[in-house]
Amino acid sequence: MSELLYAGKAKEMWSTDDPEVLRVVYLDQATAFNGKEKEHFAGKGHAAHAISNLVFHYLKDHGITTHLLETISPTEDLVKKCEMVPLEFVTRNVVAGHFASRYGLDEGADLKPAVEETFYKSDPLDDPFINASSANALGIATFAEQEQMWAMCREINELLKALFEKAGMKLVDFKLEFGKLPDGTIILADEFSPDNCRLWDLKTNAHMDKDVFRRQLADLTETYDRVLARIQTALEEK
Repeated sequence: MSELLYAGKAKEMWSTDDPEVLRVVYLDQATAFNGKEKEHFAGKGHAAHAISNLVFHYLKDHGITTHLLETISPTEDLVKKCEMVPLEFVTRNVVAGHFASRYGLDEGADLKPAVEETFYKSDPLDDPFINASSANALGIATFAEQEQMWAMCREINELLKALFEKAGMKLVDFKLEFGKLPDGTIILADEFSPDNCRLWDLKTNAHMDKDVFRRQLADLTETYDRVLARIQTALEEK
């Protein structure tokens, strides 16, 4: 019998008959400010799920190993069960969001090379910043494991900047999470959607991500649907 293992801000994780496989359900829910604001958006789960699937398949086609196994409905996937590393790896290509407010900067300037920041994944602690030596000392991930994950982040950044540029969007910043398989192999997990990245229109810099909800700029589901359509078109073009 399927059992709810985890209920997050935008997804649920359920057990399956196979102990090495989990079922992920994308929800019609969006949160902001680390869950302090929450709202229901009809169709949002479908759009975020479709975007993440397209991105994960694109990354898989370019040699990135992910937890994604199979899509079983418009909002559900089967994924490899893995031990999640409680770290968030944030790559910033453009000054925006917390990075801008933290340093008193205007949004929009390119960051070259990209800024890399790691955060300890903990809602009660508001996901505090953590450095490599702290993560190593706390037994979260060794220096070698952290460097392996950052190497994957850098490769993914280059792949996705190219994809989103082709789709008429600028990849401003994004968050990745990783998991470990029983044999210790590190793989990309969680998702990749406008829930965990910032996308701006290449021509207008219009927001095309969860900031439209945070800043009350536009309808969230309609925005995600536009992102989905652009990515589909970019992937169909040779």
